[in-house]
Amino acid sequence: MIHFFYDADSEMNLVKAREYGIDNEKYFIKMPYSICGENHPCELITPELSKDFFDKVRAGNMPSTSALNSEEYKEIFEPAFKEGGEILYVSFSSAMSATFDHLEVALKELKSRYPDVKFTRYDSKAISMGAGIAVIAAAKYIQSGKSVAETVAMLDELVPHINITIVADDLNYLKRGGRLTAVKALFGTVLQIKPIIKLTAAGTLIPTASVAGRNKALMTMVSEIVNGAQRLDEYPIVIMNADCRAEAERVADRIKAQLPSADVWLCDVGPVIGTHCGPGTIGICFVGAERPEPIKE
Repeated sequence: MIHFFYDADSEMNLVKAREYGIDNEKYFIKMPYSICGENHPCELITPELSKDFFDKVRAGNMPSTSALNSEEYKEIFEPAFKEGGEILYVSFSSAMSATFDHLEVALKELKSRYPDVKFTRYDSKAISMGAGIAVIAAAKYIQSGKSVAETVAMLDELVPHINITIVADDLNYLKRGGRLTAVKALFGTVLQIKPIIKLTAAGTLIPTASVAGRNKALMTMVSEIVNGAQRLDEYPIVIMNADCRAEAERVADRIKAQLPSADVWLCDVGPVIGTHCGPGTIGICFVGAERPEPIKE
């Protein structure tokens, strides 16, 4: 028996989770966020959850995220350890959170109590539906009867080719998250210079280009995806929007006009990722060439 886990940082929406048979809440790790003085576990994304969150943000409420502690991780995973078999957890990028330090503390205890259970955490080195593409691929593989080892081998080949390209609207959110310096955020905001952010091979985010104006930045993204997306018969192009659905639809239309065979999904950014990118962000997740390497300081 294989217990398959994934987390809220994949931004899986409820419709897709049901479609792929991964909507069982006991295998979905709800990462925490806070807004308006209240703490919440992030559920599978729905349009209503996304809109409610961004309405509060646009009203001036500043959200935050936090790590699960080791006791919370034990509560999540112990039922699967008790049942026995194997556990596979496809996670978001280790490079973006200290939460996995708490997970390791929990696992050390669980493994000592249940030594016959094999636990594998696969680091997707991605966030949002970049991680979600890996989650869906792994779920389909397991459902087809493949072993954990076979699933990991498949992910080893796929994950380096899962790309994310992002254009944010308010650069101050990226500054708060350490993705941009304060100076770049200030001049970018004043001059309307939009950095194009990309996911690296190491699972970090880096600015790779600066484009004058939001529309030009979005069209630069479209051109990149049209020219760079691969394996369109196997994997979707996923357009994530942080409370800017109409704009995301226009981006989708541009892509579909040039890649009519592509399966293009429109998905909502949820509270956890939305805390760090802010409203108005558009990100495109797709399978293409290998990700860029991190910039060496």
